[in-house]
Amino acid sequence: MSRGKYVFPQVMEYYPNWVFDKAVKIYNTDYHVRVSSSTMCRYLLFGQLSGCKSLKDISLVLKAHQKHLYQMGFPEGIVDSSSLSRANESRDYRIYEDLGM
Repeated sequence: MSRGKYVFPQVMEYYPNWVFDKAVKIYNTDYHVRVSSSTMCRYLLFGQLSGCKSLKDISLVLKAHQKHLYQMGFPEGIVDSSSLSRANESRDYRIYEDLGM
C-alpha cells in the first residue's frame, strides 16, 4: 500500500490559486453556481493531464477513480459530462485566460 500522495495533488501544489481566485473575483463567475470555478478548473486540469479528449472522458475517468477522489483534491466527488458542459457554458473564459498568462 502506498503511503505517499497521488501525482495529481503533487502537481497541483505548483498551481497558483491566488491568480485564479483573483480572476474569479474580477469576473464574478461564482455567482449562483453549484460547482465552484476552482473545482471546475481542477476537473479540466485533471482531464488535460490524464489525456482525456472530451468531457465524457473526464467523467468516466473520475468514475473509475471514485474511491480516491477526495485524496486527489475533489471534495465534490463525481461530476457528469452534462454538468461539466453546462458549467463551461456559464463560465467566463477570461478566468482561464488570466491563469495562462
